[in-house]
Amino acid sequence: MASLAGLTLAFPGTAMDRIWILNSRAYQQLAPLGKEVGILFLLLAVTLAVAAAGWFLRRIWGWRLAVAIIATQILGDMVNVFSGHAIEGGIGVIIASALLVYLLRKEVKTAFSAGEPRT
Repeated sequence: MASLAGLTLAFPGTAMDRIWILNSRAYQQLAPLGKEVGILFLLLAVTLAVAAAGWFLRRIWGWRLAVAIIATQILGDMVNVFSGHAIEGGIGVIIASALLVYLLRKEVKTAFSAGEPRT
């Protein structure tokens, strides 16, 4: 979704712009920021892809990156809560916090190593 948002914001005026019907409020907030925000979304997409690769290869850096991403998501959801979107932000905080608790379990962290992936 980050890559789709990034592409439509960085290169507006294509047929893909119609996807914003699903979240017109977000488009109204993001479109005025220009193409630069689209590039940032594309960088986010690359970061998420790298985290996914590290996660599936069970590398410790993949685990650390996943923890950082989820922690950042919690902070973003908290901003939503305090900026008047209590329901959306609150649900996001609950879900992301549950994911973070799972990621921080000792059993999960020990499944990752800096060496070869485990089978």
